[in-house]
Amino acid sequence: MSRLRIHGETHLVARIGWLRAAVLGANDGIVSTASLIVGVAAASATRSDVLIAGVAGLVAGAMSMAAGEYVSVSSQSDTERADLARERKELADQPAFELDELTGVYVKRGVGEALARQVAQQLMAKDALGAHARDELGISEITTARPVQAALTSAASFSAGAAMPLLMVVLAPANALISLVTAASLVFLAFLGAIGARTGGAGILRATVRVTFWGAIAMGLTAAIGRLFGTIV
Repeated sequence: MSRLRIHGETHLVARIGWLRAAVLGANDGIVSTASLIVGVAAASATRSDVLIAGVAGLVAGAMSMAAGEYVSVSSQSDTERADLARERKELADQPAFELDELTGVYVKRGVGEALARQVAQQLMAKDALGAHARDELGISEITTARPVQAALTSAASFSAGAAMPLLMVVLAPANALISLVTAASLVFLAFLGAIGARTGGAGILRATVRVTFWGAIAMGLTAAIGRLFGTIV
């Protein structure tokens, strides 16, 4: 008698739920807070004013990220639940049609029709809704929406990212505050891009250049605006 040997594997796609929220939150925390700090500092504000603005930006940004992620992912979750409810009703009302539908899914993937029907029958006998959710709707345990997880991850990562340029405001001398906050934030962004790419299995150089470039653009624009309005006022 042959035995089926199953070995455990850890796939990178399993990280997609929290990784996207974490990278987005930390990147936004660094870019938005550093840009705010640089813009306020360029308007010739005092260190205390810059620090207050930065802290306010951190709190507001973290709450905004959490709320935005929760609402967005909740919408996805609501859609998934509605699709599953519809599929559950169709399985109860039209089991033969649903069997044909699942068979067709496997046939389109290259399985012979006789074997596809046999597979569909066996999977539906074990867990009909699960089979249709996974193979017809593309909903699985790995990719399912988790609003609370996304919200908490985004808020925590945003706060962690925003804390980095804020720390530089405290440590940097007043006459070099803008340049040091900008340089340090770009280093933080590059480091974040490398970590995100490494964790997600993507190319490190491309991800690092991408986040650093857009961070530099954001800080440059806010510094120019702050300098302009500081001069006018």
